[in-house]
Amino acid sequence: MIAPRRSFQWVIAAALGVLTVAGYAPFHLFPLPLLSFALLFLLWQQAASARDAALIGLAFGLGWFGAGVSWVYISLHTFGAMPAPLAAAVTLLFCAYLALHPAAAGYLSRRVALPPALNWMLFVPAVFTLLEWLRGWLWTGFPWLNPGYSQAPSSPLAGYAPMLGLHGVTLLLFASAGALCWAWTAKPWRQWRSRWPWPAALLAIWLGGAGLKTVAWTEPTGSTVRVSLLQGNIAQDLKWRADHLRDTLQRYLELVRGSDSRLIILPETALPLFLRDVPADYLEALAAHARQNGGDLLLGVPERLPNGDYYNSVVSFGSSPQQTYRKSHLVPFGEFIPLRPLLGGLVSRLAIPLQDFARGTTDPQPLAVAGEQVAVNICYEDAFGEEIIRQLPQATLLVNVSNVAWFGRSIAPQQHLQIAQMRALETGRYMLRATNTGMTAVVSPQGRIEAVAPEFTRAVLTHAVAGMRGATPFVRWGNLATLGLCLIAVTTAFVARKSGKA
Repeated sequence: MIAPRRSFQWVIAAALGVLTVAGYAPFHLFPLPLLSFALLFLLWQQAASARDAALIGLAFGLGWFGAGVSWVYISLHTFGAMPAPLAAAVTLLFCAYLALHPAAAGYLSRRVALPPALNWMLFVPAVFTLLEWLRGWLWTGFPWLNPGYSQAPSSPLAGYAPMLGLHGVTLLLFASAGALCWAWTAKPWRQWRSRWPWPAALLAIWLGGAGLKTVAWTEPTGSTVRVSLLQGNIAQDLKWRADHLRDTLQRYLELVRGSDSRLIILPETALPLFLRDVPADYLEALAAHARQNGGDLLLGVPERLPNGDYYNSVVSFGSSPQQTYRKSHLVPFGEFIPLRPLLGGLVSRLAIPLQDFARGTTDPQPLAVAGEQVAVNICYEDAFGEEIIRQLPQATLLVNVSNVAWFGRSIAPQQHLQIAQMRALETGRYMLRATNTGMTAVVSPQGRIEAVAPEFTRAVLTHAVAGMRGATPFVRWGNLATLGLCLIAVTTAFVARKSGKA
């Protein structure tokens, strides 16, 4: 029988996980994750054993991801035609897998015997950050709801994004939460007097982050370019229907012709047919209008090669020579089938078109269009900061094309926009997002949203942006600096324990 105190801890942990989601878009209450993780650490400290701490972490993760990524159910059931009970079960299993990472952090927080200050301000923040990094890599990665995203762009900790990237912000957030946890356990004044450097250091980190937000790591190239981001608002249940194809082609042609911008960007798979099957006169009409504007157009369209491989691509048309970007980081089950002998039969029953895309090169080059060097990424590729910087510092602009209509009227599009804000902060570049149903937006190099189109409307979002040059420290180091800091923190904790210093 479960002890009442233990079950109460699980309930509190799950509630804290749900509360954490309010720290992200569209709510943007960035102090909440600091509080929720501090209270989680306190629950871990009060746990009877490492096993109990792991179960508390699991409950926290189920609340965190159950509230934050429950929109996976919409794509599986509403648009993927998976039976509701099965879709609910798959969504729950997915959230349970993600919850294993805070569960592992909880286990290690009690399994390794360290003094409180070393444990909560060095060891646990570093280990938890490493586990979050692992979550963004394992099984091709799913870094959605990484704690660092909650701090973009308003938190003082966002000032560290150009230096240390997403995971560095996460590390500092966890260290801050650990400081609050430690402060609670060191309430007697005699303990505070001997340990004041720890909270002072954390205060310095937050003040330092605020100061870093005023640093200009990159600078404009000297010219601006007028861009138009097209949002066709094609309903997902109509997008791939043959009887709706003509309407889709006509809609985007009208939107293109309504823009006088030098750079026009269409969403991911804006045209729901292979590029080779698009009428030649239609493509020429798009290219001619781009040339008339003295610039180029970027078209999201599936591309099939003569060898039978097909790609999720962005192809340029207009004044510059035609160029192509092919997506390399594919979505499991949506764009390729992992463990095909085991899962292929199940996934093939879903109403998801084109389930077996080929991967593009992992070393892409920016597209030279409209007088700029444009680093293109497709859909959730922008969730992987270390992959985005492969095209930098050559690229002057970042472009993301997406179709998150798969997730309906959920919080997923706003969460995705916040991810783009972190990429802009890390790279010191404008991020231009063209989506099918939202959130189509222009994000400044400081991570601020300069313009955004309403969701689920047909729109042309036009804005003037500056190409940027230079390299932030994160562009040069990637995640190596943060991973190194984590290893230093863990090593320092063990060395200090051995020497008796805490």
